[in-house]
Formats: sequence, structure tokens, C-alpha cells
Amino acid sequence: MSRPRDFHEISPGPGWEALPLPALILDSCGRVAAMNDAAEIWLNISRNSTLGRVLEGDELSTRLRLQPSLAPLIARVRASDEALYQTSVAFEIGDRAGGHQARRAAVHAGNGGATGGAVTLLIVPQDDDGLHQARHVRSAARSAIGMAEMLAHEIKNPLAGIRGAAQLMAMNATPEDREMAEMIVSESRRIVALLDQVERFGDTSAPKLAALNIHDVLEQVRRSAQVGFARGVQVVTDYDPSLPPALADADQLVQVCLNLVKNAAEALEGKAGGTIRLHSHYDHTLRHPPDETDPAGRPLPLQIEIEDNGPGFPPAIADQVFEPFVSGRENGTGLGLALVSKIITDHGALIRVDSKPGRTVFRISLPKA
Repeated sequence: MSRPRDFHEISPGPGWEALPLPALILDSCGRVAAMNDAAEIWLNISRNSTLGRVLEGDELSTRLRLQPSLAPLIARVRASDEALYQTSVAFEIGDRAGGHQARRAAVHAGNGGATGGAVTLLIVPQDDDGLHQARHVRSAARSAIGMAEMLAHEIKNPLAGIRGAAQLMAMNATPEDREMAEMIVSESRRIVALLDQVERFGDTSAPKLAALNIHDVLEQVRRSAQVGFARGVQVVTDYDPSLPPALADADQLVQVCLNLVKNAAEALEGKAGGTIRLHSHYDHTLRHPPDETDPAGRPLPLQIEIEDNGPGFPPAIADQVFEPFVSGRENGTGLGLALVSKIITDHGALIRVDSKPGRTVFRISLPKA
């Protein structure tokens, strides 16, 4: 097929072919005006048969289909002249047998710079684990809901009787027996506290969303931590004062951040120079993965990061920390982070963790009010 007469190939420069990721440049008509070697290989389509063709047009439809369409993303880039980001794009790539192989990637889109209306697309292939992180977190957190009411009802009631009986026994017991009775009372209270956490999973009421200043939340958490469980840890702040209000449930967001800061403080216990950093910033590229209700993906530009310089999570559980009953501590319940993920996903927001020895960062991504 010949190329349109008004089409002009774009030469991005010497560094173009050195890019390790697939990259394309579309002209103002949506036609592929440049593609690097990595794009040819990953898309399984030659440069000669692609240049001058509309990326999502009929001429390439037998070789390449995209779901969801990138047209809204590209239109927003042209309208705003900003770099934008879309996760979970399915590339259905044709093969020689006439079938299609599904590959997934995140797509970064920005001003092409070469001619007016040109848009550069940088394709970041995603493995299944990274692609479905949000869905995996939601599923893992919800898995404890079914057992919550049953456990709370079946275990807490007899525990109250056991604790009451132990307290009565302690009143007339010998010192040795009194010590045993007090241990029963103490352990009963610990189990009740555990069940209180499990019971929260049964709360299916929606968050009470309202505009809030995330720095008010973080300062409340910082003050509580420094007079309590984080007294021996340095807590530093790094806030972006220009952030707009977030849309969230204030009480639940405080609970989430308190839990994360408490986890960080426990990880730093006994460590000289232990530091927790509370950081906020704006990232306009982050969006919720597209779904049926929002094909473009909901923008989540407001970022909260809680970072510590502790040992990090054990490698065996590093990719399971949001699952119920998974804990890196000897006496941990494994419910704190599962509850955190439930609250955040109920908000329609995202939470991720990056952990290695010496640096663990939890990032919460929230929508603007």
C-alpha cells in the first residue's frame, strides 16, 4: 500500500532507536509517523507496513487492535499539551496464522514536539502481576469479609464469659493462681482486639467522601505517632503545600495512615537512626485502571507516601502483604494491611508498596475533590 501524499515521516533523532521500550510518534491525523525497533519487535509489525497508517484505523485492524481505545488519551494530550498516562491497555497483536496474541501495557503519551499535533506514545509492557495489582488487592482484602461476622459472633461471646470467670477466680486465688488468671484475662483481651480488626471487614458501608486537606490528616497522624508508638523514631515531613483538596473519608484516611506509620515504627524498633518520612506530591499521570464504568481510568493525582528506612518485608511475603493473615512480624495478625487495602479500594483509590532493605514506601493515590 502506498502512503498518503500529505504524509511526512518524522525523524526523532539519534537517541530514538536506543530507547529500550517500544515507542511511536503519531502525526496530527493519528498516523504512525515514527516507530523504533523495540516497537517493531513488541508489536510484531514492520515499520514499512505501519508508517503512514492510522494507528487504530481499518488498514492496521487485522494486525493490531487496542482496548480501550487510545483516542481519548491522545485527544486530551493535544488539548492540554500535558503528558498523560493510561494503564491496562490491551494490545491484540496479529500473528501469521491469522490469530491474535493479547499483550498488556501502560501507555505514556506526550507532545511529539516535531510538528503541531504530533503525539509520542511510550509503551511500557506489564506483566500480569503488575497489571492486575489493584484487582488483586481488592480481591485479597475482600476475602476476609465472609468470615468476619461469624468469627465475631462465635468467638467474642464465649470469650467474654471466660474473661469474667477468670476475673472472679483471681479475687480469691493464691498469688500463683492469680497470676495464671490474669494471664487468661490478658490473652482474652488480645484475642478480642484481633477479632475487632476482623469484624471491621464486615462493614460494607460506603466511605463518607468529602473534600479534605491531606496535610491535616498527615499532621494528625504525625502528632499521634510521636506521642505514642513512634516516640523513639524521627518523623520528618515533606509536603507540597500547593496540593488541592482530596476526595476521601477523613476518619478512614486517618486510620489508614496511622496503620502504615505504626507498621513503619514497628519495623524500625531497635534501629539506630530510624526515620519515617511523610511525603505528599502531585502526579497527573496516575489513573485508576480503566473499567466498564470509566473506560479512560479515573485520575488519581494526589499522592501520599509513607517511607521508612527499616529492613523491608521478607522476600517470601513481599508480594502478599495486602492479603489477610500475612505478616512479617512474629506476633503480627496480618490484618492491618488487608484492612488498609480494603479502605483504599472502597474509595476507588490505589495503594502500592515498594520494599527493599533500607527503604519501604507505601504510596496512596487519591482523586481530587
